[in-house]
Amino acid sequence: MIPPVDPILLNIGPLAIHWYGLTAVAGIMLGGMIAAYLAKRQGHDPEIVWEMLTVAMLAGIIGARIEYVVTPPHWNYFRANPLQILFIWQGGLRIYGAVIAGALSIAVYARVKQLRPLMLLDFGAPGMAFGHAIGRWGNFINQELYGPPTTLPWGLDIPPQKRVGEFADLTAYPASTRFHPAFLYESLANLILFLVLLWASHRLSDRLKAGDILIGYIIGYSIIRYSMDFLRTDGTSAQPLALALIVIGIAALVIRHWPGKQPHPTQA
Repeated sequence: MIPPVDPILLNIGPLAIHWYGLTAVAGIMLGGMIAAYLAKRQGHDPEIVWEMLTVAMLAGIIGARIEYVVTPPHWNYFRANPLQILFIWQGGLRIYGAVIAGALSIAVYARVKQLRPLMLLDFGAPGMAFGHAIGRWGNFINQELYGPPTTLPWGLDIPPQKRVGEFADLTAYPASTRFHPAFLYESLANLILFLVLLWASHRLSDRLKAGDILIGYIIGYSIIRYSMDFLRTDGTSAQPLALALIVIGIAALVIRHWPGKQPHPTQA
């Protein structure tokens, strides 16, 4: 059994420090350290990564929140309570919005700095997977990412006020009911994705093209998200988008590496 945790780490006067925000920042910083390491290993100034990270982090948070707000069933709530859009520490960020907004901001940054955007995104992709693995623990603390009931020993205790849909019915699902820790499954899957991408960036560098690691991340995470949405009970689904990105990503890799195409290594 995984017991619940108070979402507030500590209070400093009127300011509350939330675990959700702490895990998000920790994931971003650790992901940045991994990206800086990969940049340095390929002979680039790691400071570029930290400048890029600052830009991408701000854009990513905005993009992640926008996707969450406009996705049903959240839109009706935020339309009636617009100020709640600003309360991101209460949870409510979506990864695809963060990736799209972050990638666009990096493309703009690369153009300004006269750098190759795909190269920068390749540096950041493994770190994104690792950062996501860390950040998912914020969902656990907020008790907002869980699956259907389970009798497995690692089930989550979710209080009735945090449950959604039919699971809020205490007659059918008493307070002692435990639920699948979907956040944990996704965190572990992202950790595996990180290790695969890191391995590929080291062992397959002579066969990769700029952007391949990023495409690998998109395919890998989309497979994870498509699978995890079968367990989610929060009424949201990114399966159509995830499936489309899997197909597009695989097609892109096949086309880029079609026999006879000119080699174009990541380092170029």
